[in-house]
Amino acid sequence: MSGVQQLVGLAPLTLAGAAAMTFGAAYVRGLTGFGMAIILVPLLGLIIGPEEAVVLGILLQLLIGPVGIRLILADADRPTAIPIALLAMVTTPLGMVALDATPSGIARLLITLAAVLAFIAVLLPKHPDGHRPTRAAVAGTGFASGILTGFAAMPGPPVVPFYLRRALDPGVARASMLLIFFATAIAGTLAALWVGIATRKLFLIALILFPPMWLGNLVGARHFGRVPAHVWQAMVAAVLGLAAVSAVVRLLN
Repeated sequence: MSGVQQLVGLAPLTLAGAAAMTFGAAYVRGLTGFGMAIILVPLLGLIIGPEEAVVLGILLQLLIGPVGIRLILADADRPTAIPIALLAMVTTPLGMVALDATPSGIARLLITLAAVLAFIAVLLPKHPDGHRPTRAAVAGTGFASGILTGFAAMPGPPVVPFYLRRALDPGVARASMLLIFFATAIAGTLAALWVGIATRKLFLIALILFPPMWLGNLVGARHFGRVPAHVWQAMVAAVLGLAAVSAVVRLLN
């Protein structure tokens, strides 16, 4: 047994597979502004427990969050992104407590349901130009995003439709989502430490997976500016659709 395997409890080949998964999910994050957790957490759940996969997904988002943070802060729609981020941070511990108390089978079912509902929501008609979301919509998005962060490391299902259904420049939508997801990663990490499910092993795995995650995010971010707005929006919907389909297939199997 290798030294790394003794430390993290994963065989080298399994760890290499996790690195490949992380690179692909991070590429999607860099390109679309979301999707890393939606894609990665169910895949990681195939090699570690679902609760560990959620915590690992949160830790990875925490590590990648500061990358490009100045540009994210400059481009984000701060009147909505900051309130959503703050509300999500407050409610993340509630989701973590729910995860700790939920049987694995039910947790997988609920995570699958969140992925499916996000895909359905993003297909709804867009709001007209000039639409400004109500305070209730902002609050509801923040609350739901926090709960799903703690429960599934997936703050995206409420946030992505919130921004994609508005007539926003893709750069603004992407930066707003990334800002919120960094905030939820901070709250999720603190909540995981509080509940006691963030272990040294998971921190070590997150550090090992950081290089492929950083590289995937870098490549995806470089491709972002070359994609027309309508193509970018279609790609975001496609990512949500694939995540929903794969989540259903994994649940049935």
